[in-house]
Amino acid sequence: EPVPEPEAEPEPEPEGEPVPEPEAEPVPEEPAPAPRLVPPPTAPRPPRPPLPGPCRPTEALYATAADLLAGLRRTAPVFVLSEEDVRRLVPGVAAWLERGMRPDAVREALTADPPVPLRHPAKLLRHRLIAKLPPPLSAAAPVVPLQNCDDCDRAFRSPVAGVCRGCGDARAEGAEPFALSA
Repeated sequence: EPVPEPEAEPEPEPEGEPVPEPEAEPVPEEPAPAPRLVPPPTAPRPPRPPLPGPCRPTEALYATAADLLAGLRRTAPVFVLSEEDVRRLVPGVAAWLERGMRPDAVREALTADPPVPLRHPAKLLRHRLIAKLPPPLSAAAPVVPLQNCDDCDRAFRSPVAGVCRGCGDARAEGAEPFALSA
């Protein structure tokens, strides 16, 4: 017959001062989940600045500008433009030419140091035509033409024909103007 197992006696508690239970270490709080960065609503892009144009457009100016743009691919092969691109960019190049820039200087300014790879040559050219536009040349001081004195035939600058200062002074004093030497 099976013998039942004796029941285990409970362990006696130690006598003396009661031992306080160790305090549980504070569990660090779970950091709050980082706020989800939502991009701010995109504001509408400002309108692109207009491409500059010449003040006094002429057929010759536009033809030179078109030839320059169409020929860029000869000196800078990455600048292959469509006919539509050339048509759109001509006024900008014409503005540069009108401001006294030589075609070779315009070509250099537009094609120097392109990004690699260049994916949109027309967009880069448009940006450079706007961003690097040289200031207009100041008006040249008018040149006063040379005249010959009616009395002594000496050359002098004056907007109108007449007599030089020496002959004018002599006339005012009632003296004989300088005579022409024969």
